[in-house]
Amino acid sequence: MHEQCAFEVQYLGLPELAGRAESWWDDVLGVAHFSASPAGRSFGSVPVAEVLISPLGDAAGVCEVWRTPGPMRSGRVGAVHYRAGRHLLFGCVTVPEIAAPHRNGGDVPSPLRRATTQAYAGIFSVLDSLGYPHLMRVWNYLSDITADTAEGERYWQFNSARQLSFRARNRPVADNVPAASALGTRSGNPLVIYFLASPGAAKPIENPRQVSAFDYPARYGPHSPTFSRATLLDQHLGCPLLVSGTASIVGHETVHTDDVVAQTRESLTNISLVIDEANRVVGHRQYAPESLAYKVYVRHSGDLAAVTAEVHRAVGHAALVTYLQADVCRRDLLVEIEATGAGADRQRA
Repeated sequence: MHEQCAFEVQYLGLPELAGRAESWWDDVLGVAHFSASPAGRSFGSVPVAEVLISPLGDAAGVCEVWRTPGPMRSGRVGAVHYRAGRHLLFGCVTVPEIAAPHRNGGDVPSPLRRATTQAYAGIFSVLDSLGYPHLMRVWNYLSDITADTAEGERYWQFNSARQLSFRARNRPVADNVPAASALGTRSGNPLVIYFLASPGAAKPIENPRQVSAFDYPARYGPHSPTFSRATLLDQHLGCPLLVSGTASIVGHETVHTDDVVAQTRESLTNISLVIDEANRVVGHRQYAPESLAYKVYVRHSGDLAAVTAEVHRAVGHAALVTYLQADVCRRDLLVEIEATGAGADRQRA
C-alpha cells in the first residue's frame, strides 16, 4: 500500500495471496473471497468472508482485500470474526438458516429471518463492545433472494429482519444508515455478511433522482431496505466514498426491463450522480468515475460481454472492475454495480 493511502481495496487471486510475506498482512483489515466453493484456508488473524458466488471470466476465485494502516487487533465476538485498526473495523459472520423449534401459539420466524436477526445482533454486539459504533458499509449475501415462500418473498423477509434488528438496538432506520448491498446466492447457502465500521460518524449520500431506499413505498415489502445510497468515511482515511449496490432504478421503479445494456448504462448514470453529490458535500471534485474500484454483479453470465463494454465506455479501461455472477434483489433487474474509492487525488498501490 502506498504510504499516502489510509484506505485501499484490492482484488487479487487466491494464489497471489499464498506467497505474500508475513509483513504484507500487517495492514490488511479483512478479505472477502468470491468463489463457487470455499477456499478452505485462513490467513492468520485476518477475517475471511467466504461468499459463494462465482467470478465471471477466467478466474476461479477473487479475493477482495481491505487495507488500512496498523497496528491491528483481531478477535471474535460470538460468531463474528473482526480485525480493527485505529479508524476502521472489518468484520464478517456466516449464519446457516435453521428452522426455529416449533411452539404452540405466536409467530415462528422463518429460517432467514432468524439467521438475519442472529447475524445483526452479533454485528451490533461487536460494534458496541469494541468502540466502533458507526456501521459504515454492509454486504449481505443470501440464497434465493427473490424466491416466494409462505412468509413472503425472501428479500422482503430479510429487509424486515434487518430493520427490526436496527430498531431493537435503537439505531436509526432512515437518513443516517450505512451503505449496503444485498445479492442472491444458490439455494442452501448460508447467510454471509461482512461489514466496515468506524469510531466516528459517516456522511450518508443520497441520489437526487432516486427515492431513498428507506422511503420506498409498501409495494416493495412491509419494511423498507435499511441503507443509504453511499457513505463518506472519516477524513483520517482520506474520505473514501462507499457506493451501495446500484441498479437501473429511477425514482423507485425499475427502468429498461429486459435490456441489460440500458440497465447497465442507467446504473452507471446513478453512480455518477452519487459521485456528483459526494463532490458537492466535500466541497470540491475529489471523486471521479474512473478513479473508483467497481464490483459488477451480472444475473446472466451470457450478458458479460455487453455489460463489460458498457462499463468500459463509462469509466475507461484503466478502472479496477471485478465481475461476479449473482441474483439481484428484484426479478426484473439484470445487473447491479457498487463502487469504492478514496478519490481522484489519492494514489493506489
